[in-house]
Amino acid sequence: MGVTRRSLCLSALAATRIFAEGPKGAIFPSEAGRYSDPLTELEVYRLTKPDYSSTLTAYYNRGIARNSGWMLCGSDRTGSPQGFRLDLKSGEMKQMTEREGLDRSTLTLLPDNRSFCYVAGRSVYISLVSNLKERELYEVPEGWEPAGGMSVGPDGTHATLVERRGEASRLRMVTLAQGVAKTVMEAPFAMSAPMARPMRAQLLYRQGGEALWMVNADGTQNRKLKVAAGGIGTPNWSGDGKTVLYLNFPEDRTQLNNLREFAPDTGVDKMIGKTSQFAAFGANRDASVFVGASRNTSPAVLLLVRASHSERTMCEHKASNAEAVAPLFSPDSQRIYFQSDRHGKAAIYSMHVEKLVEKTDA
Repeated sequence: MGVTRRSLCLSALAATRIFAEGPKGAIFPSEAGRYSDPLTELEVYRLTKPDYSSTLTAYYNRGIARNSGWMLCGSDRTGSPQGFRLDLKSGEMKQMTEREGLDRSTLTLLPDNRSFCYVAGRSVYISLVSNLKERELYEVPEGWEPAGGMSVGPDGTHATLVERRGEASRLRMVTLAQGVAKTVMEAPFAMSAPMARPMRAQLLYRQGGEALWMVNADGTQNRKLKVAAGGIGTPNWSGDGKTVLYLNFPEDRTQLNNLREFAPDTGVDKMIGKTSQFAAFGANRDASVFVGASRNTSPAVLLLVRASHSERTMCEHKASNAEAVAPLFSPDSQRIYFQSDRHGKAAIYSMHVEKLVEKTDA
């Protein structure tokens, strides 16, 4: 009664909009598939459809659950970038957020795997995995903008994010319990990728691809690390926090990109091994095996074994940007994951490596 053609049209448009945005908690059936890699003939699993963009968490953030059964990822499959839970066995995806302006690179699981954090708009949010109840932890003050990423430390007590104003930037730490924020330090350049050091009250951060800095959590002893000359790629702490693992891009372009580690406590920097022009990499739990994405004439995903300095090609990645492949290990080191836009938009891929890499304690 009282229904007009106009109201029906408006209702249909509203329903279309709601479907496009995707309700928080909605579950989507698996769209996973597998294929034999043309280069190695090994089996590769494509976990998400390349019709929409799906991305892993930032290389320095925690994205895969401790039991290796599911991962937190970002996707725009419902119309706007949101956080999703991807079941790594069934392939089902569950929408975990519904926030405008969500920055997919800031999605990160907390160490207990029960909650996750992210930045949307000007605010930091924390949400429960089980029932998706969330709360705003912190809002960036006027005059500053969130930029450069966010991470949660190994102890799960603080989130650290970068805020920018003009050419300057600053590190801010926010307690996950009360949302109390403090400024750690400010710099006259753009900072990015804040990473808390395991077992220490210290933070690592990047100055573009040219320098690494470390500062105490109280803002003291801010110093530039004396790593090898050249560009720096995907730096991250080793599992025990004793060294910084990073890619070195030599200034001499005829030289091979190499994996290195730097010990901040002693200042010793040493080479782990030369690579097939890795542009990005990830390490297993004990840093005995590395997975890398090359950017040479035959772009591939490879395993590099520290002890033997040997490489094994796993598959082609053929991504338009090799650094964005962002390869990583599952917590138990039995699978590798990476992303590529080789079939369309960015999609998430997986391979089994249990026959090649020993299982590690998650």
